[in-house]
Amino acid sequence: MSLLISIMEMNSVNKLLKALGENTKLKADNWTKERTYYSIGCYPNKKWVASIVPSELLKRTVKQAINSIVTLSENDYFFEKFPDNVESPNYGDNWGRLANYIELNNRAIAQMDKDRTCCGTLSCIKLLPAIPPSARSWANCIIISQIFPNIFGDSYNKGPFEENSIYGIKLNAGYSDNIISTALTDKISAEEQLRAFNDLAHFRGIKTGFRTVISADQIKVAYPDRQDETFSWQNPEHVEIYIQESVKLMNLGFEAMFIDSAKHIGGYDMGNYTGVGALPDYPQMQYILNEIRHRSGKTTISFAGEKSTDDFDRYQNMGLNTGTDFITGDDFEAVKALSEKLKYNRVYAPGVEIENDNYEGGISYEQRLHRINTALFAFYQASDKLPSFMQTNDIFPLRYDTNTHHIMMTNPSYSTDGTPQSHWENLFAKDDGRFYNHKVGELFAHALCL
Repeated sequence: MSLLISIMEMNSVNKLLKALGENTKLKADNWTKERTYYSIGCYPNKKWVASIVPSELLKRTVKQAINSIVTLSENDYFFEKFPDNVESPNYGDNWGRLANYIELNNRAIAQMDKDRTCCGTLSCIKLLPAIPPSARSWANCIIISQIFPNIFGDSYNKGPFEENSIYGIKLNAGYSDNIISTALTDKISAEEQLRAFNDLAHFRGIKTGFRTVISADQIKVAYPDRQDETFSWQNPEHVEIYIQESVKLMNLGFEAMFIDSAKHIGGYDMGNYTGVGALPDYPQMQYILNEIRHRSGKTTISFAGEKSTDDFDRYQNMGLNTGTDFITGDDFEAVKALSEKLKYNRVYAPGVEIENDNYEGGISYEQRLHRINTALFAFYQASDKLPSFMQTNDIFPLRYDTNTHHIMMTNPSYSTDGTPQSHWENLFAKDDGRFYNHKVGELFAHALCL
């Protein structure tokens, strides 16, 4: 009984280590020290690893990743045990108005063993050392692409052109087997695995969020005693489940929600709507977002919407803090002028887009780096910066014959021998990807002290 009580009293990170058969004592990681980049222009305490290819991190153990994360602490004190109380970095209630959102496709970087997929959350933990921490004036926020089971073959990878869309989700069915280690759930629950990721991200000085969809025919509702139902915004029970599922995630440490197709809520610009099924009414979405904030007890939640127009009041009054696809980072001066124009609105601003989830190729490394430079520096005052949106591909370039949208719509393994290690090696660009990651690191090094 005493052993059980001691396990229950552990923080989530130590529970994860114990579940993996590791001890909880941490030590400095020399591999990390050799690859550390530092902030420039103030104190060099903001640290991360760069000039890497993701497979170097993904092949490491979770224990090595946690050692690496603690080695990168901004605090001069080294934590030999992971602390019990880790707070999300504090940038005020409306931090989402300024943040850099970096979407990690946690399904694509998951452990692919032959035709099965799992453990995407553990892979995200392994990549955390390579995500730059938040700046002095604004937060960096990881958005994970998948959280709920997908309805086209969850826990399986398929051929590179077989549909396995991440945009079809199942509610009331727990969390995706693509991102959870089911082999560990008798020792650490799915919820605690997600909480461990959030605690480790917060320790790194990074906020976290998740992508969700609102197109009714892309959502199923699961029940233990009857067949799944297609979601309906006219069904109060379905709406309640949607709210409850979102609140659960906020209570696990997430503070942001990226809402697919948010531009079209309330029947707006439906001629350009590409989702499948009905969308919530405008007042209904106001109610839902308000309920998520209220029930979670978090005033800090950031709601980001897919697409924005120049009717900023419409999105702000809905409850959003930012939206995509209004301006790219191609024109530095245009972004700088927009930042100046919107500086008095501290609640909502459209984000500078580097790349979105519908990207199918065509942006060169040089153009991408220019867009990131614009996102990080196009302002008169750092406190007036516009938010920005990046994809995995913007930090860690993918291999030449795939793209962001492709790995959202399908779940192929790029392994040549059926092993996870081979998939990780072949999913991303290699030597040119390493040099590009170095250049991204240089940009962030000059931005983090602003």
